[in-house]
Amino acid sequence: MSPARDPLGSPPVDDADIPAWVAATGVDGLVDIHVHFLPDRMLQKVWAFFDDAERNYGRAWPIHYREPEQTRIDLLRGFGVRTFAPLVYPHKPDMAAWLTSWALEWAAEVPEAVPTATLFPEDSVTTYLGDALDAGARAVKVHVQVGDFDPRDPRLDRAWGLIAEAGVPAIVHCGDGPRQGTYTGMDVFTEVLERHPRLTAVIAHAGLPEYDRTLALLDRFENVHLDTTMVGTPYTEEFAPLPADWPARLVDVADRVVLGTDFPNIPYGYHHQLAAIAGWAGADDRLGVPFLRSVLHDAPARLLRVASPAG
Repeated sequence: MSPARDPLGSPPVDDADIPAWVAATGVDGLVDIHVHFLPDRMLQKVWAFFDDAERNYGRAWPIHYREPEQTRIDLLRGFGVRTFAPLVYPHKPDMAAWLTSWALEWAAEVPEAVPTATLFPEDSVTTYLGDALDAGARAVKVHVQVGDFDPRDPRLDRAWGLIAEAGVPAIVHCGDGPRQGTYTGMDVFTEVLERHPRLTAVIAHAGLPEYDRTLALLDRFENVHLDTTMVGTPYTEEFAPLPADWPARLVDVADRVVLGTDFPNIPYGYHHQLAAIAGWAGADDRLGVPFLRSVLHDAPARLLRVASPAG
């Protein structure tokens, strides 16, 4: 009989290796809080933007999973993803309502998907967001960079309040990476949290490259989390490297770190993100396998209100 696999010392080496590695961690599948599914015409435009990433971002960004929709769903299932949040986001007014409707309808047809919503600063935001939350939306994507809007806009004040009252996570891309936006930066989003201190916010990409300021937000606001999306992968380390003491700095917030990947819009295989997380867990004895299980399943499952198998 071969010895049991050590999930810390033997991270997945490729995508085909993911299921065996997930089994070794002991979790009941992965819960990924940050993936993207979009209407096909919109997705093609997003991919075209990444195809021109050398001009847009200053570096190549080849989409690794440029596959038909059903293939992408099957890939996640094959990796062992039990639940995921399919995130949508607008880049201009009069998009958020129909994208939210699309996301709610799409999730209803995919067992592993939770219903999600999005928003934009416009007079109708509280109507369509309130309706989505009443309909069971379990996450709200807020893309400050792509939307190029001020999250402090007075039209969003009641929207933030609705999200806080509902207790659902807002997955917020408010950091300056991969390029700085007009209203990105932790200083800006801190003002939102000061107005809505009970808001459950997940700082996408751990706020890269502002890792220090993101951790400072977790210190100040008990409902703020960070997701792992692209963080610590070889690709991202080239332009937004983690501080050397990153694992040690996660110890006090270990239960507020959640799995996110940005699948399918990533320039590398899904296994790279899991290997990065395993590296953090193995680098500090205070983290270890319990941290790994929390990030991969328990913490995101709690935020997304995923029932246990027995439940």
